Amino acid sequence: MDSQLLAFTLAALVVTISPGPDTFLVIGNTVKGGARHGLATVAGIVSGGLCHAALFGFGIAQVLAYSPTVFTVVKLCGAAYLVYLGMGALRSAFRQRAPVPGTIRSPPGGNASASPVRWRSAWVQGALSNALNPKVAVFYLAFLPQFMSPGDPIAAKSMFLIGIHCVLGLLWLSAVVLAFARLGAWLHRGAVRRVLDGVVGTVMTAFGAKLAVDRG
Repeated sequence: MDSQLLAFTLAALVVTISPGPDTFLVIGNTVKGGARHGLATVAGIVSGGLCHAALFGFGIAQVLAYSPTVFTVVKLCGAAYLVYLGMGALRSAFRQRAPVPGTIRSPPGGNASASPVRWRSAWVQGALSNALNPKVAVFYLAFLPQFMSPGDPIAAKSMFLIGIHCVLGLLWLSAVVLAFARLGAWLHRGAVRRVLDGVVGTVMTAFGAKLAVDRG
């Protein structure tokens, strides 16, 4: 691995493990539906990241940087979706419900009662959370050139570097899923579940609000 690629991988790793809306969405869905639900969310987030890679490949991502109107529309859609997810978690936090015993039995199996529809819903949540955040594309536009050399095929190398970032995200977020899944039934105690839903809901809503009001 050359020094430029190693530097990018280390920098991308730091960005990956920094808590953001994707991390809290994964935690919330793992607590709610088990390891399989969490991993489906991770798969959706990675799919959203690959969408950004495709945008770079076709040169469309630059539109977000140079068209304030397009950027604002996408940003507000992404912000609204994050707030929607956050408010859903907050509603769960304040809703009175009995503990759900044995919802998460083991990291590999997750919630045995989770249906494919719920997994698809988790995937969609992850994909939209990532794909509708224009700051991801703008971040790449500012970040990737630091790891380019004169003569590099810009589109191909951008897609390759974003692919590395997606792999790091897949590994890290999957580890987060398995860590929370191991806590199993403890997370489904009524009070613990409500606190986690409240934290996830508050953070997701705050991320959405911040995305909406940020200017850059």
